[in-house]
Amino acid sequence: MAEKNKDFEGIVSKLGLQPMESPTLTASGKAKLHIGIPKERKFQEHRIGLTPESVRTLVANGHRIVIERGAGKDSHFADNDYSEAGAEVTSNTEEVFKADIIIKIAPPELEEIEMMQMNQTLISPIHLPTLTKDYVQKLMKKKITALAFEYTNDEAGRFPFVRAMSEIAGNSVILLAAEYLSNANNGKGILLGGISGVPPAKVVILGAGVVGTFAARAAIGLGAIVSVFDNNVYKMQRLQEKIHQRVFTSTLSPQILEQELQSADVTIGAIHSKQGRTPVIVTEEMVAKMKAGSVLIDVSIDQGGCFETSEMTSHAEPTFKKYDVTHYCVPNIPSRVSRTASYAFSNILTPILLKSGEMNGIKGLVFQDKGIRSGIYIYKGNLTNEHLANLFHLKHSNLELLFATNL
Repeated sequence: MAEKNKDFEGIVSKLGLQPMESPTLTASGKAKLHIGIPKERKFQEHRIGLTPESVRTLVANGHRIVIERGAGKDSHFADNDYSEAGAEVTSNTEEVFKADIIIKIAPPELEEIEMMQMNQTLISPIHLPTLTKDYVQKLMKKKITALAFEYTNDEAGRFPFVRAMSEIAGNSVILLAAEYLSNANNGKGILLGGISGVPPAKVVILGAGVVGTFAARAAIGLGAIVSVFDNNVYKMQRLQEKIHQRVFTSTLSPQILEQELQSADVTIGAIHSKQGRTPVIVTEEMVAKMKAGSVLIDVSIDQGGCFETSEMTSHAEPTFKKYDVTHYCVPNIPSRVSRTASYAFSNILTPILLKSGEMNGIKGLVFQDKGIRSGIYIYKGNLTNEHLANLFHLKHSNLELLFATNL
């Protein structure tokens, strides 16, 4: 807290400003939140942000929850489950979008932004590959405060939403790889773990973070041969400690990586960017040299993808082939197990919302919590994410300075 205040003081002293944030933003009492959860209509999204159990907790703390009818259906949460927990269930979509805080698991569509009110708070992912300048400008025009799941930190500096979904994705991608290697999905007919006398499949994993760790553990559990690449030696050490086994690890040396890719049956991209686009690790030339019939799964596609040949796909049409390599580039892999994923989201969101109420609303929470502040990309209509500003050639505002000027 002292370090944060020094940053503020340095900014305002240069500008000759007198900040008023401490007396105006310190919570003097609890705020009653008005939260709206619309039904997801995009990307075959089946998850929902709050479970009935979380709704019950929030309502018990004096908060109002409005949920669109059928919003939890694909995760097997009935409307009655929500109404019995104290939520207001409505068929009127516009009524849901009148709430002060809108929670979505997929980014809102342009038509949904039109239904939003001035000065609302939006909590959702960005999905960088699908993000447009028009989308950003519409949120700015309505003076929305937008919080991105991908960039939100916790007290330890980790990304809780990303981590939870990464655990799910890491386990899921190996099962997906096994499916797409089989004849049932026009694969080469390879059993991932092999059998006695027949060698197992070779799996190359880019990134030794949470996705990479869980993917490596699942692949080894099924008997595959695993190689892991990352430029962070500490992460590779941690991965080996967590899976309790030595695996081939290497820094992202282009020569070594290209050699491993040429013999791989499965390649998984699991590179996460703290802000902005994921760097391209595998070039089109490298993909062209990969084995025919091999499978490529780009978990990083929601941040742009780490393979040059990646193009976003959907659960309806999850794959395409290029250079006879099967590409799986679905941005919301955890939606395949929507009930588990919904509980994971809800477990993280609920404490954040409760804390927001205790701090007299979202503004107080953003001011007090550095981790939440890192997830803000638009604040009251001001674009605060430098990468997005550069990407769309829009004006960028410093969030700390906005607080210092008491916006």
